Formats: sequence, C-alpha cells, structure tokens
Amino acid sequence: MQLPLLVTLAMLAFAANSLLTRLALADGLIGALPFAAIRLLSGALALCIMVWLQRGAVPWRGKGRGIGVLSLTIYMVGFSVAYLAIDAGTGALILFGGVQVTMFAGAVVAGQPIPLARWAGAALAFAGLCWLLWPQGGAAPSALHAGLMLAAALGWGLYSLAGQRAGAPLPATAANFALAAPVAVLLTLFMPAGLAQDTVGTRPAGIGLAVISGVVTSGLGYALWYLVLPRLAASVAALAQLSVPILAMAGGMVLLGEALTIRFVIAAALVLGGIAIGILVPQRGNAGTGKAP
Repeated sequence: MQLPLLVTLAMLAFAANSLLTRLALADGLIGALPFAAIRLLSGALALCIMVWLQRGAVPWRGKGRGIGVLSLTIYMVGFSVAYLAIDAGTGALILFGGVQVTMFAGAVVAGQPIPLARWAGAALAFAGLCWLLWPQGGAAPSALHAGLMLAAALGWGLYSLAGQRAGAPLPATAANFALAAPVAVLLTLFMPAGLAQDTVGTRPAGIGLAVISGVVTSGLGYALWYLVLPRLAASVAALAQLSVPILAMAGGMVLLGEALTIRFVIAAALVLGGIAIGILVPQRGNAGTGKAP
C-alpha cells in the first residue's frame, strides 16, 4: 500500500479520535480520566491479543520504551482532562501548535534537513488553522488546562518522534499501551475530583465510545502511525498532522449535521495547500538528485 494512503488513514483515525472524545466528554457520558483509562486498557488488551495470536512476544523493554510509555500517558491524560475546560478551537491550536514545535525541534536536533518550502508550508497551514479556530470574544482558558493541553502536545510530539525508531509497530504500540494503562487507572482512582473536574457519571455509551477509541482509532491507528513514521522525516510527520482538525470538523459536518461555512472552506484550502507545499515542493526539488526530502 502506498505511503500517502497509509498516512491519510492514520490522519483519519486521529480525526475520528477527536470526534469520539468530543461525543463522550462534551455530552457528559463519562469523566475525562475514566475515558483515558478505558481507552488505554481496551487498546492494550486488543493489541496484546493480536501480538500473541501472531505468536510474538510483547517487547516490554524495547528500545525507547520508557519515553514511549511516558509520552503516551502524558498525552492521553493531559488531552482528556484539558478538554473538559478549554474551548475546542483553542485546545486544537495549543495542541497542534505544540506538536509542530516539538517535532520540528526534534528534526533540527537530529540533524534532519528541513527545506525552506516545508517551513513556509507549515506556516501557511497553521495560519489557516488559526484563522479558523481562533476564539471569538471568549474568555481565556485557565492556565492549568492550557498547560495540560500544552503538556499533551509535548507528549504526542515526543511519542511520534520515538516512533521513528521503535521497531515493529504492533508489538511496540501494544507494549506502550499496556504499560501506560496502569498509570491512567491509578490517576483515575486517586486524582482529586476537583482537579480533574470528573463530576459526571460513567454511562454505558461513554464506556462504548472509550472502547472504540481505544481499540480502533487509538490502538490500531497508533500502530499504523508507528508503521509509517520510520519512512517519514519528522517535519513531514508534523506537517501532515495539521490536517487532523480539518478532517475532524469535516467529519462533524458529515456525521453530526454541522454547518458547512465559507470560513471553513477557505481555511481548509489554506491548511491543505500549506501541507501540499511543504511536502510536494521539496520532493520535486529532489526528483533529479536521488535525495530523500
């Protein structure tokens, strides 16, 4: 299967995660920490069974396992809790802006060349997101929840960078989920309710959404992401993820009947155009040299 198609499938999985989280948390079907814990537990169980059915062993001490587990936990918990008390648009800007900074910085530290067109494409795409998602007259988010979303961005950026050298994607993802799940469970049991603002009950629908997210769009989606990451420059992987808010909003229009606006159309053109510039222009420049972008 072609690499662009695999990357697109991974981005669709991430966008679906956003929709599932929104349905579960915004509608009060489950608390933030229980959602994160069930998401990790269900994903871990499904992935470990798949690895064992393949007669493989889960690599508990694989290369980069510590950073993979820690960064995944920070992302899952930080994102879920921050989502309860931060505007969705503001949260997306903090999350994806932080991911861009983390992964572009990782590329620079690793000595990976970043063509000028990729910087320009990233700037254009993120400008499109800012224009689309910038809060209009709303109150500023609390420093705590903005910080949690920024921590989630750092966690996801580091998790993606770790995936470039994690080894076999399915076993690595299974180990990361299985080792992160107990931490999320402990936080669910012992985190002060006021801090997490988990004042809602846990309904069957919320559990179901968490399981779907954990097994399908997170577990399998993250394994797919780990499959493609070794074949992508860190800056390309970062840039591709700017499409996720656009895909998530488009999914809301198709599945939830949300309105299509001219603002969304223009912003989507800017974001997708910036991604195309950042990825395709450097490839054309290297077409005759045999060098990877």
